[in-house]
Amino acid sequence: MATPPPVGPVIPASPRRGVFASFEVSQFRWVFASNATFFLGMGGQQVLRSWLVFRLTGSELSLGLISAMVAIPMLVVAPFGGSIADRRDRRKLVAFGQSIVVVGEAVTLLLLVTDRLEFWHLLVMSLIMGTSFPFIMPARQAIVANVVGRARLTNAMALNMAAVNTTRIVGPAVAGFLIGAIGVELAYGLNVALYVLAVLALVRVRPAPPTESASLQSFRSNLAEGFAFLGRDRLVLVLLFFGLVPMFLVMPFQNLLVVFTEDVWQVGPEGLGIMSAAAGAGGLIGAVLVASRRDSRGRLRPMLLSTLAFGLFLFLFAISPWYLLGLPLVLVANIFASYYSAMNSTAVQVLIPDEVRGRVSAFLMMSFSLPLLGTLPVAAIAEVVGAPAAVAGASILAVLLGFVFVASSKTLRGMDARLQSAIRANAGATGAKAM
Repeated sequence: MATPPPVGPVIPASPRRGVFASFEVSQFRWVFASNATFFLGMGGQQVLRSWLVFRLTGSELSLGLISAMVAIPMLVVAPFGGSIADRRDRRKLVAFGQSIVVVGEAVTLLLLVTDRLEFWHLLVMSLIMGTSFPFIMPARQAIVANVVGRARLTNAMALNMAAVNTTRIVGPAVAGFLIGAIGVELAYGLNVALYVLAVLALVRVRPAPPTESASLQSFRSNLAEGFAFLGRDRLVLVLLFFGLVPMFLVMPFQNLLVVFTEDVWQVGPEGLGIMSAAAGAGGLIGAVLVASRRDSRGRLRPMLLSTLAFGLFLFLFAISPWYLLGLPLVLVANIFASYYSAMNSTAVQVLIPDEVRGRVSAFLMMSFSLPLLGTLPVAAIAEVVGAPAAVAGASILAVLLGFVFVASSKTLRGMDARLQSAIRANAGATGAKAM
């Protein structure tokens, strides 16, 4: 398979090889600020919406339905959103999608303040967000690649994931505290303000127009090329599925945390916020570990070991009879989950050429949306056997499937050699351009 050409602007190799090397690029700092603010709002929303849904319904299945309303449109719309991201200005596309989220959240806040909010309203809002994400997320990832280039891409992607997981610490913890301190209405209003700030931060980001070849193609040809690329590059396709298999079964536990804190341990919204923050802290640590590693080291073995560790610690979390024991267990579990996810995502981004980056990023996002859809069957099982048993069983099955996947895929076992070839070829091409 041919090595993809260099991506992004020609930026000399960074003299700083530490965790924060990508911050030398000013445009990345603004993209990072917008991403961090947007995901801070999402982190708070995770607690606010879960708490509202469980208060309105008292049902685990309702939590699964909310996740499904996000996942289904992501699966359907993602290929189209990725194709549009390769044909339109990516900055404008992100701003448009985030503006839709702002409007939808503002309407939800109005219904909440006027005491008219019902469960079906939250379902509709989740559907709107699920439809917006396929336009926001691929364009976001493509912008990062545009502004830092492939040489810094692993570092930049890991820093973005670190920001996401930092917001998963701060957002849920603050939202859980604010529900008890100032009420859910004011807490929700502050969360909407964060989404507004995320849109405003994009003003300082330069336009990110599509490549000339992508803009000249018809929409149908553009979309077909994305599928054709996956057909040609078997490793990218395998990595997309490898990122899905364990996560489909185990990541639904994030949406069931409210069941553990309300029904199993009975620690209230503050306990939910702290538990969600612990999960986010683990995710942050895992992403920082990826950001600080060198690309010369192999990826497959640590990815496989992190899958095993994630499943083990999540199993122990699920069967824990005590809240205070569950906190460190969920933190450690998410260290390995984040490490696995960041390694998989950056491997895909290193391998793909820029002209199809938005479309392949959309397929990558589809693999992230399926775990949201996985919440529905796990939640349905939890409704019958309880959340602890459902999560524990899913964690065991995920580990088994992960090992079967690696054992059966020769392409995946050759991943490390292919990645090193792509990194070396890009470094040489970038150096030649810079001369």
